[in-house]
Amino acid sequence: MSGTKHSLPGDIERTSLAIIAAELEERGIAIPPENQAVVRRVIHATADFDYAEQLRFTPGAAERGVQALRAGGVIVTDTNMALAGVSKPALAKLGGAAFCYMADPAVAAAAKAAGTTRAVAAMGHAAALHPGAVFAVGNAPTALFALCDAMEAGQFRPALVIGVPVGFVNVVESKERLMDVCGRLGVPAIAAMGRKGGSSVAAAICNALLYTAAGQLDPAARGW
Repeated sequence: MSGTKHSLPGDIERTSLAIIAAELEERGIAIPPENQAVVRRVIHATADFDYAEQLRFTPGAAERGVQALRAGGVIVTDTNMALAGVSKPALAKLGGAAFCYMADPAVAAAAKAAGTTRAVAAMGHAAALHPGAVFAVGNAPTALFALCDAMEAGQFRPALVIGVPVGFVNVVESKERLMDVCGRLGVPAIAAMGRKGGSSVAAAICNALLYTAAGQLDPAARGW
């Protein structure tokens, strides 16, 4: 299959996902059906099968995310790169919207005044505006810590938190804290444990949920 030439986007995506499913089976890795779309799309975005074992889900997290997006929910990202990767046609079909507040002048001013990072200020701003949103963090562990602090303080309850920041400083700890806090509070969460992640992974998870909610997992349903 991998030696066959493909040129149309839908055909490439469909064949890639079939290869991923076959390789997971060959490796003896069984993904629960409710999590398959997320895991496969992350591997599709990264060509990294480590995510099959590193992605962690609180019980029912993927389905809760799908339900929120099917109801026209909001997605908040911690980077404009992740925001750019989220499918706008799928969002439009569902009546949803996506935002990133990192470049907002008010957020920059709040971060400077508080002596904190812009990511922390952006999450605080977003939590106040969209307390029931899907929050997707692919870059800043400080954003995850801020969300955990706000949830523990009872300030908001998001529909889902996607925690996949990448890097070496506070990254592992932020994901472990996220899964602990969300597990205790009953907040749905999806995290890529360890150091790996990034904006592309955050966008891939959002799109897996969006395509599931919109009935567009097959690229033909997106006109591809």
